[in-house]
Amino acid sequence: MRILLTGSSGWLGRYLAPMLRGEGHEVVGLDVAPGRDTQVLGSIADRGLIERTFGEHGIEAVIHGGALHKPDIVRYPQQAFVDVNVTGTLNLIEAALAAGHDRFVFTSTTSLMISQAIRDERADHAVWLDETSGPIEPRNIYGVTKHAAENLCRLAHLEQRLNAIVLRTSRFFPEEDDTHRALSGENMKANEFLHRRLTVEDAARAHIVALEKAPEIGFGTFIVSAPPPFVREDAVALKRDAASVIARYFPDAAELYAARGWALPESIGRVYDPGLAERQMGFRAATDFRAILDAMGSGAPLPLVHDAAYTSPKELPEHC
Repeated sequence: MRILLTGSSGWLGRYLAPMLRGEGHEVVGLDVAPGRDTQVLGSIADRGLIERTFGEHGIEAVIHGGALHKPDIVRYPQQAFVDVNVTGTLNLIEAALAAGHDRFVFTSTTSLMISQAIRDERADHAVWLDETSGPIEPRNIYGVTKHAAENLCRLAHLEQRLNAIVLRTSRFFPEEDDTHRALSGENMKANEFLHRRLTVEDAARAHIVALEKAPEIGFGTFIVSAPPPFVREDAVALKRDAASVIARYFPDAAELYAARGWALPESIGRVYDPGLAERQMGFRAATDFRAILDAMGSGAPLPLVHDAAYTSPKELPEHC
């Protein structure tokens, strides 16, 4: 298929485009910033550009990964989030419908599921989050607009039978966390594989599986994250004494962490459950917390990317 990949110069796009070509697809990348896999420069908010791109390149399917993200909140006004994340998504959906497409994959985020109460960890247990969790109460403009875009996908399927898959990905960014700095970047990322992270490679693979499964599923929203080792019955103990729960599942974790001077989480306030993606799409992230520990034990490179200096291509001086 000839696939339009939005966000092709970004972190996900640079992994996803080669994987798609490896599956035999032709990739047409669109981004506001230049990149190795970007053929069309411009914004998805530009309806004319989208229509020309579909016509000139004979687009047959869309993977929509382009967006303004949470770190962009300090750089862009709220209207920009509406223009890109909502109007841009609508432009792509309407172009896909006009072209008679049978599949559309949308990159969403687990962030939109996190209300202020969940973020503040007010509960006496780890909040177990799956696709039935709610009500959805996004705490910022990023989450609000991504949720609106999800609903545009749902509506396109409901009203016009566009086969659309929404992937709520957990964290896979390479840079430092923009709010929490208590631990080193690698330590924090390793910890998050217990409950709210996946590798960028696994995120890319999930999109390819979604592309294949969309006609069979019709419409679906799926959490995509490394499979947590815990069960729901661990929720109270995870909040009170996460280290003890981790020790029960991974007796070698404390020693391996101590050898690096790292710290395991003392408390875990939420857990993303990606079980539905495995049951309905047949997708399971390849890298989990056990893989992190195995790499630590063998001296192999960690199967995660940490790049404190990473900057989104659209924010690089040559683009700005």
